[in-house]
Amino acid sequence: MKNKVVVIGSYNTDLTIKTSRIPRPGETVIGGIFSEGGGGKGANQAVAAVRAGANVSFIARVGNDMLGNEGIQRMTEEMIDTRFIFHDDDAATGVAFIVVDERGENSIVVASGANARLTPGDIESVVDEIASATVLLVQLESPLETVRAAIHKAHEHDTTVILNPAPAQPLDHSLLKVIDIITPNKVEAEMITGIKVTDDESLRSIVKKFQEFGIKNVLITLGSKGVFAGFDAVMEHIPAYKARSTDSTGAGDVFSGSLAAFLSEGLSLEKAARMANAAASISVTRMGAQNSAPRRMEIENFIASYVSSEAEAIH
Repeated sequence: MKNKVVVIGSYNTDLTIKTSRIPRPGETVIGGIFSEGGGGKGANQAVAAVRAGANVSFIARVGNDMLGNEGIQRMTEEMIDTRFIFHDDDAATGVAFIVVDERGENSIVVASGANARLTPGDIESVVDEIASATVLLVQLESPLETVRAAIHKAHEHDTTVILNPAPAQPLDHSLLKVIDIITPNKVEAEMITGIKVTDDESLRSIVKKFQEFGIKNVLITLGSKGVFAGFDAVMEHIPAYKARSTDSTGAGDVFSGSLAAFLSEGLSLEKAARMANAAASISVTRMGAQNSAPRRMEIENFIASYVSSEAEAIH
């Protein structure tokens, strides 16, 4: 189905405290605002994709508990297909504890819970759903053997595969060569390729290394510095849109999720990356992970307003 994105990944309940600074080891800091909301990289990306305009199915595992039921309700309210969120009787729903400082930087600890029990067997039961999608989007908060199974099934059915390789971990080359697009951040790019990011030349070397692994399309997210893109004849730095950061939690997820949505409707990779870059810029101005994901009209209006203001500044 055109415009269909399948996201396989984690669902967590996010428990967030906003504070002046992130505590050092052994230190207690009195915080400020506390909030609870939906999180997990998979769920964040699913919400970003549906808000950007895609038809989204989310495949995940939650506990048979209150937090899991709340999570499914949240996803349903976003108009995400939740038929393939499995309940687990032997593990709790995942939870993330997040501290956000006054600059918008964060520190996160995750208890994976049921997320760690998503299995290749679960993937086998949803092959038809993967085969019917334009894009499969996966991350690394699910067991690697499950991620591998999903990627290979998508590859077999010519479904475009986007891997957001987070949290960072080494990946074997047999897996990388069947991925169509990879969206690492700086740390993940360095870990997978072994090349340290120091300047644009080092970023070019990282792109070339990924391409040697077999991944033709590489988008390295650089936070407030934007995205470094390498694909086809393109090798360029796409600057970020200027935005005052309130909370950077989930910005990378907004980028990957909205990228999947824009690609699913047939946009070029370059245009999709630029629009996803705008979506991520909007998200850092808001608190929370899922709550910060902008809707399609917001993204288009933001880009139009930005282009207009830049044109006015030139004149």
